Parts: sequence; C-alpha cells; structure tokens
Amino acid sequence: MAKVINMGRYYIGEFEEIVLLISAILFEEAYAVLIKAEIESQSGRKVNISAVHKALYRLEEKGMLESYMSDPVSKRGGKRRRLFRITPVGKKALDDSKDLRMSLHSQIPEKAFQWNQ
Repeated sequence: MAKVINMGRYYIGEFEEIVLLISAILFEEAYAVLIKAEIESQSGRKVNISAVHKALYRLEEKGMLESYMSDPVSKRGGKRRRLFRITPVGKKALDDSKDLRMSLHSQIPEKAFQWNQ
C-alpha cells in the first residue's frame, strides 16, 4: 500500500474527519468498535460499523492513519485487535480542515446572524 508523502493541503470529508479525530483522541486504544462507540457517544448519531471500517481503511490508504495488530486481549480466547494511529499526514489534514473552517467562520458578516431585525 503506497503512503502519501506530499505535505500539501489535504481535504477530507466530515465523517473521515470525525474518524480521524476520534482515532487521535483514543490514541493507542483506537480500534474500530471503540471508535464507533466514541463517535456515537460524542456526536449523538448512530454509526454503522462497516462505515467506520471503510473510513479507517480509506484514511490508511491516504497515509493519514497507520495500523498495527495489538497483543491478544486478556480475556479467555482473546483476539488481537487492529489498532490505528494518526500519522503526520493525518495531523496535517486535521490542521488544514480546522484552518479552513476557522477562516470561513471569520468571514461571515455579523448581519448574517441577525434575524427579525
């Protein structure tokens, strides 16, 4: 799988951004089921696990996340989990997204938020 090396501007969709943010928040505990639960907890919206998997693999293909297998969990018959961590490219994508949103917000004239006047 080719990694993205270009450190230009990166654009990601809203759901990818949320998955990337939650993956960074969870840091060394970021695996699909926990990411799904955290998205639902933080956003109040229902999320399909397959959508989370697709976003994780898409972000990994773009070089924004990297994955590795954990040690088996301590439960009897414990399985290994695929954990995800943010890369420098992923951090750049989040920074670019935040900067763009902040720039756009700052350009909204105050009159745009004055109703019934």
